Amino acid sequence: MKNKLKQTQDTIHCWVEAWGGPENVYVAFSGGKDSTVLLHIARTLYPNIVAVFSNTGLEFPEIIKFVRTFDNIVELRPRIPFHKVIERYGWPVVSKSVSMAISRYRNTKDPAVKQYRKHGRTVGGKKYTAGTIPKKWWYLIDSEFKISEQCCTHLKKNPFTSFERRTGLKPMLGIMASDSNMRLRDINSRGCNVYDTKKPQSRPLAHWSEKDIYDYIKEFDIPICSVYSLGYQRTGCVFCMYGLYQEQEKAGINRFQLMKKTHPQLYNYCINKLGAKEVLDFMKIPY
Repeated sequence: MKNKLKQTQDTIHCWVEAWGGPENVYVAFSGGKDSTVLLHIARTLYPNIVAVFSNTGLEFPEIIKFVRTFDNIVELRPRIPFHKVIERYGWPVVSKSVSMAISRYRNTKDPAVKQYRKHGRTVGGKKYTAGTIPKKWWYLIDSEFKISEQCCTHLKKNPFTSFERRTGLKPMLGIMASDSNMRLRDINSRGCNVYDTKKPQSRPLAHWSEKDIYDYIKEFDIPICSVYSLGYQRTGCVFCMYGLYQEQEKAGINRFQLMKKTHPQLYNYCINKLGAKEVLDFMKIPY
């Protein structure tokens, strides 16, 4: 922990110095435990650094309340609400990469692209499967509802992008290589501080694990959002269907089943008004 914390502090120092001071950067703050730890570390070094929260409109009420206990917070709102996103683009299912692959498969007439999205391609005797639909999810191609990875783009990325264009501030994100294979590949490829790109960003917690996060919380006695005490392993958008199978296998209960007990009004809105029932039924996921 000592070594990881020192590396994170050095990463933050380099980022701040590269952009001319703490007034030129910000911490992307979701209210979750990872970004809470990042904000604590950053403000230990630079007490006045701004934190920016994107309120998607479907956050846990505990998250909203927790975020608003902090000073110097900028709260953003998306231009398109979630019900419009799923209407136009589709539901986020399984994972970002699977949703994207299914969407690309469905929205092309090119047989070569369809072939690649399902089966990959072989070049020089080597099989390439990045961006393909795993066979276990092929059945989702025939679903009657739309599927897409666009929700994160419209509800979170776009508000942050607009904020950065308006202010010129550069972000620090609480993402970790241990979050997903996609993030692991990206961090291994580009490192913690990414300068030479259209969207510069810093990932000071890139080398941390979930255990490291909880160790830091315990060691420095940092309060985290009360929603974790209700049994949720992660926060974020309440309607998100990424990782449901893993939740079921790991804890024996997924977020929709838990939400039915802890937040019945939110549950009713997601399942019945937004139409998550149709998606979960098709995927045979209990709720």
